[in-house]
Amino acid sequence: MKKITFLLMMSAAHVAFASPALSAKEAAAAAELAKSSGCMSCHALDEKIVGPAYSKVAAKYSADADAAVSLAQSIRNGSAGKWGRIPMPAHGTMNQEDINLLARWVLTIKGN
Repeated sequence: MKKITFLLMMSAAHVAFASPALSAKEAAAAAELAKSSGCMSCHALDEKIVGPAYSKVAAKYSADADAAVSLAQSIRNGSAGKWGRIPMPAHGTMNQEDINLLARWVLTIKGN
């Protein structure tokens, strides 16, 4: 029984990352979270500030099936060298559910 429960949990986690599509409520919550967490200090929807525009991130990872997982890891742990010399700081105090939502949201941003 434990094995089946584990497999169901893993499948549910995979589904959560399988598609970046968000409901309107989730998208609004993610946008507010990006603002309140300071993400918008370094990123904008369609222009580079300190970090890349979210639309550029979404475009770069559009063909990557594991993009949401990769982005969530970058948000949690920070990253360096993916977009230039300036590293992205880690956001280790943010809860994983919020990180996952932000990662999925970023992947839905389309450029002009």
